[in-house]
Amino acid sequence: MTTDGDDERALVLRLRAAGCVFAEEEAALLREAASGADLDALVDRRVAGEPLEHLLGWVDFAGMRVRVAPGVFVPRRRTSYLVDLAAGYAAGLGRPPVVVDLCCGSGALGLVVAVRCPGTELHAVDVDEAAVACAARNLEAVAGRTYCGDLVDPLPAALRRRVDLLLANVPYVPTDSVALMPPESRDHEPRHTVDGGADGLDVLRRVAALAPAWLAPGGRLLVETSEAQGDAAAEAARAAGLEAVVQRSEEHDATVLVGHAPG
Repeated sequence: MTTDGDDERALVLRLRAAGCVFAEEEAALLREAASGADLDALVDRRVAGEPLEHLLGWVDFAGMRVRVAPGVFVPRRRTSYLVDLAAGYAAGLGRPPVVVDLCCGSGALGLVVAVRCPGTELHAVDVDEAAVACAARNLEAVAGRTYCGDLVDPLPAALRRRVDLLLANVPYVPTDSVALMPPESRDHEPRHTVDGGADGLDVLRRVAALAPAWLAPGGRLLVETSEAQGDAAAEAARAAGLEAVVQRSEEHDATVLVGHAPG
């Protein structure tokens, strides 16, 4: 005869054997999401390498439950540092900001800033239709507008020189390093959401180059990057005509390029 405790221990051991570092927490979340045969199916998928967040349908990001879906990039905890910086800059404006979230995925970055800064005019863009559909669901509560296309291509021209905060969680893993990523990301998130080209900075350079045409005077560009890429990222921003600093948080293990438009 088995007990619920036996079942729980067996579930934790199975998850731990599959490489889940936080097996106890994952077991509790999976049990919350399903039971019986449905739970067994979820566990099978988790053991096979599917991201926990895709199985649950949400991710805890910066204190909020943000919807995610299979095939959509899962925002990382470290990226909450970027939204902390962005919300801080927005608070200093003394008015609701105009925010554009490029490479938005689930729309998590723009969503958190808009919740923290009521009245935000939010626009979110992604090249992937599944991501845009996911973002649209998340951003409905804050009246965010979503667009499908390459970076700023689908944005209305009326936004030029009006954007206070241009947020971009661009792919920044060098191509040769993608194979070294954890299987749940490497095999279950779209390649274009992680692969940043030979040195990881292909998309960041494109975003830096286009930013001055869209930022309001004094507006800021915030892009996550790696600590090793910080100097090259700042150089790209300065080449585009922005003042640039690299902000680092050891607590979050996060690095953010902040580009500042003149004015």
